[in-house]
Amino acid sequence: MAVQRVVFTREVVDSLLSYSKMAHPNEGILLLRGRASKGVAEVSGVVIPPAAVHSRSYSSFNWWMIPVDMSYLGVAHSHPSGYAVPSQQDLLHATGRLMVIMGFPYSDQSCLGVFDKDGNPVPFEVIDGPHQR
Repeated sequence: MAVQRVVFTREVVDSLLSYSKMAHPNEGILLLRGRASKGVAEVSGVVIPPAAVHSRSYSSFNWWMIPVDMSYLGVAHSHPSGYAVPSQQDLLHATGRLMVIMGFPYSDQSCLGVFDKDGNPVPFEVIDGPHQR
């Protein structure tokens, strides 16, 4: 089932924004970890991919260096331009169920763009505590 809604913890959003600020003016890239069920993806953590490459216009990593882990939901990366929507290159290289783009100035959750693997916007919410099921 396609992702129809995404739930982040505040800690995850803070991590996404902090990492983007740290990488600026280059793009930063992170793996999203969590679980998905019945169209809802719950993002509970991020992972810095080993040997990631960062530049002003792209970021990447080698999936072959990532241990097999079914909790990876997708990839988050920053856009130093501030335009938090997927580029054609982002869509061509999308992996996983979600794509999160953090746009400059990385100040709060309004700087996040959340998309499914096809680049369609997905609504999201940020909760203060751990996910409850």
